[in-house]
Amino acid sequence: MNAFDLSGKVALVTGTSGGLGQGMALGLAAAGADVVCVSYSNSEETVSQIQALGREAVAIQADLSKHDRLEAVVNEALAFKGRIDILVNNAGIIRRKPAVEHAWKDFADVLDLNLETVFYLSQLVGRHMIERGSGKIISVASMLSYQGGINVPGYTASKHGVAGITKALANEWASKGLQVNAIAPGYMLTDNTAPIVADQARFDSITERIPAARWGTAEDMQGPVVFLASDASNYLNGHILCVDGGWMAR
Repeated sequence: MNAFDLSGKVALVTGTSGGLGQGMALGLAAAGADVVCVSYSNSEETVSQIQALGREAVAIQADLSKHDRLEAVVNEALAFKGRIDILVNNAGIIRRKPAVEHAWKDFADVLDLNLETVFYLSQLVGRHMIERGSGKIISVASMLSYQGGINVPGYTASKHGVAGITKALANEWASKGLQVNAIAPGYMLTDNTAPIVADQARFDSITERIPAARWGTAEDMQGPVVFLASDASNYLNGHILCVDGGWMAR
């Protein structure tokens, strides 16, 4: 099982103040990685939990939609341990409005953070990884990388784009020693899905369609992210791994 051991590895994870990002950061730490936690809001709670696991961690507070800030974030992350072995592009937002009412700014803001930032961060960290000849880049896609959704045109467009960027970077960087993949979560209990959970009829109808008969949690992301971050996935590239309780198989 040594292939899953992340001891000595350094991970940069975005969107770590809570939810899936926090869960994945803790999973990587439990597997042995030290973690740079980047979030728009405070990630100190996540850092404390990682340190309680016996790993080192640091928090960087940054608005990742400000693209002129990204290089400084990466440099700050590199200053932590001198390397980045794993990048997890998790930070994202969602705006819910029917397409005919969807504000242009909402559409642009979602693509800005969910798609453009994913590419730019991957590019910046990817250059460092290519120089070293190894690295793992894992982005968070969605079931809406495959489906259209309802009232979330910007989010759907962004997550289709994440799947495309993942495949494009894998094509270019696999021969350079990098593995670029994505995780597509199904319906997860997070702040982003709170409006759906509050609608009891819709919540029940979605749950009935999930073969596992339950919604996912942040803990359900830990095994998959450790796999994709570890040597166990060294021949996996350009793959979108569905973690969905069987939703896509239904």
